[in-house]
Amino acid sequence: MTGTETSPRVDGGTPADSPRALLDISGLCAGYGKHVVLDGVSLRVGQGEFVALLGHNGAGKTTLLRSIVGLVQPRSGRVLFGGADLTGQSAAAIIASGIALVPQGHGVFPSLSIAENLALAGSVGTRGRSAAGEVRDFVLGLFPLLTERPRARAGSLSGGQRQMLAIAMALMAKPRLVLLDEPSTGLAPLLVDEVLAAVKQINRELGTSVLLVEQDIRRTLVHADRVYVIKLGAPAFDGTPEEMHEQDWSGLF
Repeated sequence: MTGTETSPRVDGGTPADSPRALLDISGLCAGYGKHVVLDGVSLRVGQGEFVALLGHNGAGKTTLLRSIVGLVQPRSGRVLFGGADLTGQSAAAIIASGIALVPQGHGVFPSLSIAENLALAGSVGTRGRSAAGEVRDFVLGLFPLLTERPRARAGSLSGGQRQMLAIAMALMAKPRLVLLDEPSTGLAPLLVDEVLAAVKQINRELGTSVLLVEQDIRRTLVHADRVYVIKLGAPAFDGTPEEMHEQDWSGLF
């Protein structure tokens, strides 16, 4: 190959010209009880990069996100964030380091109002107070609904509205990396486009790194800088969206 060419990787490798790694996972193994879910997964997210993580149901995508934030303790391997080893640390310590997780199912407090959810999110972590001032205008501009109905209870919102609130809450702590677990679940196609476009705007305008788990492959490839696929808990593909389009998807999913 010539010096500027790249090709898909199946071993978690990363081209030399990729952004400097913010998140660097190597050889991660994790599971529940005797059940092994992740078997030697390696993955990198560069500073300011939008990375998609794809795979069929049960491939281990959610378990990987939960392992990153300490909700599942890895059995082996390493999780580095900003050069610091987070492997085995508590979820609270990992979140305080600058990682936010938007779980599948939205992750809002249904009995609280929109304004109360945002205020609570802005008070979490060491970045909370300064982030509330720096990010609030951007968040409210990104999701105008949050200013139109600030007293509405989160439990009264539609699925798409709750997803927008959950993403806004994640931003209030000004994380360096946002992990999103299938934000399109249960949403109409137009709302999926709106949510994914908002995530891309967050990535582009705030410089926030994004690791997005999604089932909607074609819509995701429009926004991602790089793509990983895991199959049965093991790495199956690592490359660009353009390289992904050239693959035989039947062998990946």
